[in-house]
Amino acid sequence: MKPVLSQNTPGKAALIYCRVSDSKQRLEGHGLDSQEHRCRQYAAFQGYDVEEVFPDDVSGGGDFMKRKGMVALLAYLDANTSKDYVIVFDDLKRFARDRDFHFKLRATLAAKGASVECLNFNFEDTPEGEFIETIFAAQGQLERKQNQRQVVQKMKARIEKGYWCFAPVLGYTYANVPGHGKMIVRDEPNASIVAEALEGYACGRFQNANEVRRFLGTFPSIQKGKYGDVPLNTVVDMLDRVLYTGHISVPKWNIHLHPGKHEPPVSNP
Repeated sequence: MKPVLSQNTPGKAALIYCRVSDSKQRLEGHGLDSQEHRCRQYAAFQGYDVEEVFPDDVSGGGDFMKRKGMVALLAYLDANTSKDYVIVFDDLKRFARDRDFHFKLRATLAAKGASVECLNFNFEDTPEGEFIETIFAAQGQLERKQNQRQVVQKMKARIEKGYWCFAPVLGYTYANVPGHGKMIVRDEPNASIVAEALEGYACGRFQNANEVRRFLGTFPSIQKGKYGDVPLNTVVDMLDRVLYTGHISVPKWNIHLHPGKHEPPVSNP
């Protein structure tokens, strides 16, 4: 890529913003390091002085203003109001993958005296330039939502086959099992401890969630929190989870008491 010379004054202060959607991408060829390298090359070609680099490794959805790197970048601008910075990033999709947020962020940066420059897109303050920018921003949003839909479809299909696809709950961990792929399996000794807690609650040995919590807190492999007990809300959630009976429920996808492939820590009722 041969950068197009900017109209900005040589020697202008620059900040680099880099983003990948997960930690895996951070380590691969299009990760944060490679983005920063390309942006530094661009800045050097333009004659900019790079002061700071702000990385993010979160997905394209959610509140963009709450990204750790973006929060730090905006705070840096607030703390250095004597300069007019140029924000450099290598791809329009790294800036935002939401149409409305794209222009909200553009306006926020402009209000802080910062301009934006992208290695593969030329921003133009013309009606035609704004139209093209809107199309590109909308395209990024479309791709993000299509990716989300594909992920949900794959997860739902996996769950319908009997495999849990979310974070493992207490007593389980993920492992690659021949013939099944990656699935949750019993995590000992915690699985047996959870089984005793659930069975104790069912038979009246433990009268309430607090008693279960105190019981769990006596085991070093489970201890969490200030007083050695797991959080009460974790215990309440555990007592209500059908996953521990060998079933899977995901109400938001209309999946209820679906037989799971995982081994339950307690006997099915």
